[in-house]
Amino acid sequence: MATSSTRHGRPLSLSEGQTARRRSSSCAFPYSARLKQPMITITLRFLLAIDLWLSKKLGVCACEESSWGGIRPLVRLVEVSGHEVPWFLGTVYSLLRGDTVVEQELMLNLAFALLLDLLLVRVVRRLVQRRNPPQPRTDMFSGLFAGERYSFPSGHASRAALCARFVLVRLADPTGAMRVLALGWAAAVSLSGLLLARHYVTDVGFGLAVGYCQYGVVERLNTDKRYDGHGGRRVTHAHNAQR
Repeated sequence: MATSSTRHGRPLSLSEGQTARRRSSSCAFPYSARLKQPMITITLRFLLAIDLWLSKKLGVCACEESSWGGIRPLVRLVEVSGHEVPWFLGTVYSLLRGDTVVEQELMLNLAFALLLDLLLVRVVRRLVQRRNPPQPRTDMFSGLFAGERYSFPSGHASRAALCARFVLVRLADPTGAMRVLALGWAAAVSLSGLLLARHYVTDVGFGLAVGYCQYGVVERLNTDKRYDGHGGRRVTHAHNAQR
C-alpha cells in the first residue's frame, strides 16, 4: 500500500496522510473565516472598537477614584439638569401659570416635544438594546438612572438638543447671550454622560441628531405658529385664511 509520511516511526497509509493534511490546513489559518466577512461588517467593527476606546478615555469622572473624580458632583448636577423629570415639571408648571394664550401655546408645544422625545428614545432603545457601560453606582443620583438598562441613544443628549433648538427659535435672540448659554448647556449635558461613563460616544452623537430633527417635526405639527421668538406674534397664511 502506498504511503505518504511516517507517524511514530511507522508509515502512514494514503487515507491517513490525506486526513492529516486536511487537519493541518484547517489549523494553519484560524482566522480565514473572518477574512471572508463583508467589508461593511469589518468597517462597523472597526468603528465600534474606536467608539469603545474613545468612550473609555472620556470616562474620567466615572467614580471618585477616577482622574477627574474631584469634579464629579458638578458633572452630576449638570447631568440632572437634562433629566426629563425637571423639564416635564417645569413645563407643566409654566403651562398652568401662563398669563397669555401665546405663552400657554408655547409651553404646550414644548410639552408635546418632550413627550415625543421620551417615546422615541424608549422605542429605539428597545429595538437596539445596547447595554449601558459598566460603572459603579455609589452616588445619590444613581437611582435616577438605575432603571435604564440600555444606552442607545442618549436621552439626555436628544433632550438637550431639542430644548436648545426650541429656546433658540422661540425664546432667544439668535445673536444674543442666550444663544451661547443654550448651546453651552446642551454641550455640557451631552458631555456629562460621557464623563460619567453612562453612555458611549455614538449614543450621544445619535441622541443629538435625534433631538435636533425632532424639533423640525414639532414645528411641522404646530399649526398655529403665531409666536415669532422675539416677544411678538407671527400670523401665518393658514391663520389669515381662517380669519
